[in-house]
Amino acid sequence: MGPSTKHHAEIIGRSTLFWLLLTHFALIAPLADKSTPWTLAISAICLVWRVGIFYGRVARPPRLLVTGLGIASAVTLALVGKQIGFLNALMNLLILGYSLKTIEILGKRDVRTVILVGYFLIAINLIDNQGIGAMALALALFWLNTQSLLTLYRDPGGKRDALAIKLVLQSLPLAILLFLVLPRLPPLWMVPSLKSSITGLGNEVGFGDISKLTQSDALAFRARFDGQVPANPELYWRALVMEDYDGSHWRQHSGIKRLEREAFLLGSGRAAPADEPPQTTNRPRKAPLSYEVIAEPSGQRWLFGLDVAYSDTPGVVNLPDYRLFALRPLDGRFQYRARAFDARMDSRLPDSVKRLNLSLPDGINPRTRDLVSQLKAESDSPQDFIQRLMTRFRTEAYFYTLSPPPVGTAQIDDFLFDNKQGFCVHYATALTFMARAAGIPARLVSGYQGGELNPGAGYVSVYQYMAHAWSEVWFEGQGWVRVDPTAMIAPSRILDGFDATFNPDESYLAENLFSGHRLKEIPWLNNLRLQLASIDYYWSVWVLGFDNERREGLLNRLLGGLKPARLILFVLGISGVILLFVAWQAGILRLPSRQPPLLMAFARIEKSLTSIGLPREISEGPGDYAARVGAVIPLLAADLIRWAQQFCHLRYSSDKPSPRALQRFVKESRVLARRIRKQGKISAASPD
Repeated sequence: MGPSTKHHAEIIGRSTLFWLLLTHFALIAPLADKSTPWTLAISAICLVWRVGIFYGRVARPPRLLVTGLGIASAVTLALVGKQIGFLNALMNLLILGYSLKTIEILGKRDVRTVILVGYFLIAINLIDNQGIGAMALALALFWLNTQSLLTLYRDPGGKRDALAIKLVLQSLPLAILLFLVLPRLPPLWMVPSLKSSITGLGNEVGFGDISKLTQSDALAFRARFDGQVPANPELYWRALVMEDYDGSHWRQHSGIKRLEREAFLLGSGRAAPADEPPQTTNRPRKAPLSYEVIAEPSGQRWLFGLDVAYSDTPGVVNLPDYRLFALRPLDGRFQYRARAFDARMDSRLPDSVKRLNLSLPDGINPRTRDLVSQLKAESDSPQDFIQRLMTRFRTEAYFYTLSPPPVGTAQIDDFLFDNKQGFCVHYATALTFMARAAGIPARLVSGYQGGELNPGAGYVSVYQYMAHAWSEVWFEGQGWVRVDPTAMIAPSRILDGFDATFNPDESYLAENLFSGHRLKEIPWLNNLRLQLASIDYYWSVWVLGFDNERREGLLNRLLGGLKPARLILFVLGISGVILLFVAWQAGILRLPSRQPPLLMAFARIEKSLTSIGLPREISEGPGDYAARVGAVIPLLAADLIRWAQQFCHLRYSSDKPSPRALQRFVKESRVLARRIRKQGKISAASPD
């Protein structure tokens, strides 16, 4: 190959440059939330420069400038890598490398390099989100990147086809086969932390913390029950138990934090609740309630369960405080099964735990302590004391609001006696404080309350704005009992859900202009929203939740037993079918095509004549062939000549033959073929 030929081979077509420009924007835009401001700025500069190159306004940047930007980017990422996380730093480095490489493309080799890196960027989109929406986006990006690659090898004047789409569709059967056969392995990307800011509950709760979550309509988790979905007041999803109180914030106790750090040593944790008398004697014991939860990525390890919750899903630990805990952070969707038991929590309370849940800082909230002394003197029992507190919240002028006025250092005094306005944390903190001051062990629990039922799919969606806090108090002979003062202040919040109490436009929709929840007011759009959510849910259940147990069960049903020989034959058989289909699509394998009825009728006559020793010469047309055969078989001469004339008319006439004429000709040809074969038998039986 000469120099001029080689130079021509390296020329990048304008079509390729256009597709590269489009792909560059499409790949970087979905990764904006994973990019640092520095990364986004450089990527934007490279994109604008690429546009200038495409329109011939600017030349390629000097190599020294590109090298300098690359070194500066690497140094910057090294400095902030600890804050954003190791994996995020590597992602940003790949994004920067891709963007910088696009502005120094010289030949087709550089284009192939950029496109190869593009495939890695597509995979990054699926690291922390494998939902059906993310998968659809990845497929679209894969098609776009592949289209850019194909333009390198397509003749500019040739026919434009959908080859990229064909390649994607041809690869799907093999991908499905590998999905069914290969065992599920844990993703390698879950090892380093993404250090991404995911909204959700924290292990520390102050007066205003949970109210911040009401500004988010992000999905927290979804749950499907084996039987009837419980009513909204029964959906208290426990996530965290707070026992340490310093006068302003509730925190987890150091002992439970240590257990969380050492959770991998606990196995499954506490045993499932055993049969025991119900908490009260005036109602029958309820059967365990079974349900399945799909938790969204949160970066945390706590899970959500109805009390008393127990799970035997691998990777889930049942902690002593009756919570569910994951062995690894939820960097992706996590699916687990659990049961809710009608059982007591800690019928007996150790002295150390009792002291912990009675402790209060000295010298704070004196007015609240005086009120406790007064109510305690009027109460006959701990249960009566708690009931008096609940009655006070119900009868006095307390208000439930997302924007309570600020409080001073004596938080509970200011709230109970001056402001009388607060959110769930305010009321739960006040009740827990007063219970402890009265000598009743108490603790604060945070989680979620309620859920949105999807009637078509039958599951419950729980969003961040449904975050809630309540109290648990310990009674002799009853154990820990849930007490929620919110039910006294704003009963609609518990009975009917968050939307029944607060205006969504003033809470979780205030800063979410494009939220799907804005469609709730329009019935048909809300129904569409729920149907799309159902599709995503089933994708999570059957695809993301397709673990080794489900894989083995499906293969057992398909193959009648999971034996190596059967599995190998199954894989080879399906792979063979896929290869044959691809070969046929690529033109390597051709199946015999069915002839038109007219030609099939001609072939029938020709075959019949050949069978009696009168084959057609390659140079003979229909008329000449019929005349020669007619001379040999005079009885059929007129019929053969008329048949040949009809064939030529139907075959070569400028007017398209009618279906009736074709049908008549085919029928006559069938009759003539039988006469020819019959005549051949007569001739063979006659003596010379």
